[in-house]
Amino acid sequence: MKVRFICCVLASMVFFYACDAQKKENEKLKNEVIALHDEVMPVMGKLESFQKDLLKEATALNQKDPALKKKQIAALKSAAKDLEDAYNGMFVWMRQFEAEYEGMTEEEISIYLKEQKEEVEKVNADIKSALEKAENLKK
Repeated sequence: MKVRFICCVLASMVFFYACDAQKKENEKLKNEVIALHDEVMPVMGKLESFQKDLLKEATALNQKDPALKKKQIAALKSAAKDLEDAYNGMFVWMRQFEAEYEGMTEEEISIYLKEQKEEVEKVNADIKSALEKAENLKK
């Protein structure tokens, strides 16, 4: 009887330790997701500003000599579209992100956060790529 009791206590301790470890891992994952978001959030205004500048420049070139500047105009419009898509991508991601996990198991939370990390990594990369492309065209 004592052996059974000791086994139950040990099994409970292992279970609670595993749950605590999963909870800590989930907290770490959530912090990583938020950090990826926070890294590019401050440049969101820059995305809009660059987009307007590029479209204004494309319009000006189109009025001067559309045939001669066709490739340059297309590049400016493409970069402006990338900026718009990156901007929209951030807000689409933010609207669907859930920071509360009521009713979810630690395993479900882990799966959710891993998916969110992948999504926000893409948003982060898209923003950086669009900004780089726009900055190179503005030079």
